[in-house]
Amino acid sequence: MATTDLPAVPPVTAETPGLTAEELAARVGPVPLNRIRMTPPPGTATEADITAAERQGPLCELVDGVLVEKAVSAKSSKVALLLGALLVNFVMPRKLGFLLTSDGFVRLPGLGSWRAPDVAFYRGGDDVLDTAAYPEIVPALAIEILSPGNTPGEMLKKTAEYFAAGTELVWIIDPQTRTATVHTAPDEATRVEPDGVLDGGDVLPGFRVTLADLFPPN
Repeated sequence: MATTDLPAVPPVTAETPGLTAEELAARVGPVPLNRIRMTPPPGTATEADITAAERQGPLCELVDGVLVEKAVSAKSSKVALLLGALLVNFVMPRKLGFLLTSDGFVRLPGLGSWRAPDVAFYRGGDDVLDTAAYPEIVPALAIEILSPGNTPGEMLKKTAEYFAAGTELVWIIDPQTRTATVHTAPDEATRVEPDGVLDGGDVLPGFRVTLADLFPPN
């Protein structure tokens, strides 16, 4: 299982509620400012603020005390739904674990981040979901479907967080180019071309899906 160390970021307290641009970038990565929620002030957001944010607009992730709107698009949603269905049909009959979509936030252990992968596979029973609204669990496979608002640096930071928490496999799928990047470690990535195949590897042995199946001709 691959892990990586992320740089420590000092907490923001009530006495120091503001963040400089450099501190904000260190926390969330190079994310467009229009995706940063300013209420509550960046650096002071808590788990309770995720629930409040859900009632006020776009889905937000919580990253080191900062609410960051998750970039979404109709195309990424379509791909996530299709891929999720294929994974459900593979995982459930074999009783390998369970799957969540981006509505299923999880708290990555020890990182202060509440992330919402577009699709994610978790080993074990789903009784852990009864323990908290945002349980502290780690996806064995985390899948992110790129939307126009995502940045490369943001995805690198998110991928590093997944591996730091114990994730074993990360797929970054780009609907625009119909390609994917498969990460088996923070510093090990393979590009899958439009005619290539996504393979479950050691996480989901036997699962395979071609990118052509995810992006059928119009």
